[in-house]
Amino acid sequence: MPDKPSVLFVCVHNAGRSQMAAAWLTHLAGDRVEVRSAGSAPADTVNPAVVQAMREVGIDISAETPKVLTIEAVQASDVCITMGCGDACPVFPGKRYLDWKLDDPAGQGTAAVRPIRDEIRKLVEDLIAEIATEADR
Repeated sequence: MPDKPSVLFVCVHNAGRSQMAAAWLTHLAGDRVEVRSAGSAPADTVNPAVVQAMREVGIDISAETPKVLTIEAVQASDVCITMGCGDACPVFPGKRYLDWKLDDPAGQGTAAVRPIRDEIRKLVEDLIAEIATEADR
């Protein structure tokens, strides 16, 4: 893995899970990791309940906008993490792919988003530990 690994989070609308994951990784790893997120069918805006749930833990994602998944984003990433986007994510040799099974926050209120947010934080913390271990090799 290069000095500064890059991670791409992908979900269908890029309005919930992938936005939270990208925000957690940016918050917890700082500039040690290049972070991207995208969706196979991006929404117009980030889910307001997701924005509120992240604000509760001191992370402001209100300025984020959903982005379309591109082949270039996948090619530029060392690790691609999908979250319910099925086969929409292109696969390239030499990339590491993970699939996180997470509930979809779409149509949910902030109370329902909180456990998803917290589960994503734990997964991101584990990812950071893995990346750090790989970088030390």
